[in-house]
Amino acid sequence: MDFEKIVPRRGTNCVKWDTLPEGVLPMWVADMDFETAPCVQEAVRKRAAHGVFGYTAVPDSYYKSVCDWFALRHGWRPDPSWIIYCPGIVPAISACVSAFTEPGDNVLIMSPVYNCFFSSIRNYRCNVQDVPLLSVMQDGVPHYEIDFDSLERAAADPRTKLMLICSPHNPAGRVWRRDELERVGRICLEHGVVPVSDEIHCEFTMPGVEFVPFASVCPEFEAACVTLNSPSKAFNIAGLQISNIIIASQELRTKVDKAVNVNEICDVNPFGVVALQAAYTDEGYEWLKALNARIAANYRHLQELVSEHLPEFPLYELQGTYLAWLDCRAVGLPSSEIEKSLVEEEKVRINCGSMYGTEGFVRINLACPPALLEDGLGRIVKGLRRLL
Repeated sequence: MDFEKIVPRRGTNCVKWDTLPEGVLPMWVADMDFETAPCVQEAVRKRAAHGVFGYTAVPDSYYKSVCDWFALRHGWRPDPSWIIYCPGIVPAISACVSAFTEPGDNVLIMSPVYNCFFSSIRNYRCNVQDVPLLSVMQDGVPHYEIDFDSLERAAADPRTKLMLICSPHNPAGRVWRRDELERVGRICLEHGVVPVSDEIHCEFTMPGVEFVPFASVCPEFEAACVTLNSPSKAFNIAGLQISNIIIASQELRTKVDKAVNVNEICDVNPFGVVALQAAYTDEGYEWLKALNARIAANYRHLQELVSEHLPEFPLYELQGTYLAWLDCRAVGLPSSEIEKSLVEEEKVRINCGSMYGTEGFVRINLACPPALLEDGLGRIVKGLRRLL
């Protein structure tokens, strides 16, 4: 569990590093600069040693691993028959939009939110029905809350057919409480809106914060919702392309299964199948606990730097994910200009807030060894002080 080791990633066709000019430090796209868990590495090595990589059948042991993991770690046991596997969460989101909407329908989101929510909705000629999160201060620290009144009005629109819930929320950093999920679910059910909960970041929580699967809130929600999850973020295996769509309702599952097959996203690769089963073990969990401790330490370091050097830039509370959300409106520039300037001058890449539907903010990826973190955050501090 060496989270201080720097793994050179340039020259590996890595999106995070190899798409940037030499010398630019990446703190943007959401993958980690840590090696995956040793148990996952060993499973992939063992499968690769076989030497034949044909079409892959998903065994019963795969479904058991998923169900056992969520029962033990998150207090919710789905049934194996509810699981539809596919290559990734973004294809799964698109399949859900395809399954439950027609062109011209509304899909509810709460910005700032993962940018592919917007594209998946628009690709199917649906309307983005945005109910922005409310920014509030608590004990001097900003965080987001749900605008339930506006959400209720939006859900009541007869054109609204689907809600995409980001839980934990990227990039806002919120891990929704049970009572918040309860209110969201009641609104959806009352107005016939299908809730789709993207829970890809569910393994990342700060100390004292509990992740609650949407489907675990009550049997009524379990019967009416779609859950999306994957080990890809938690174990840094996005390139292995494995994820799950979990649906208790036979009616809803049939619709999504049809969309998955129509869009030809019904196959996965052999490495993703064995990697998930290796990750969802006691050994994988021990590694994950150590990873969360490293990310929490990285977040504390960012808090200290912002408090000391960037008091004009409110840092939002990070309850989950490894993605920090920083308010840069004091600079007075579009966030895309801030992103461009930091790349050109300080040689560091972050994500501009406008891609998540909120101007004036930046998203910072904290999932890297301490030495890279220190270097990257130093460049960000220098650049924002310069722009200010």
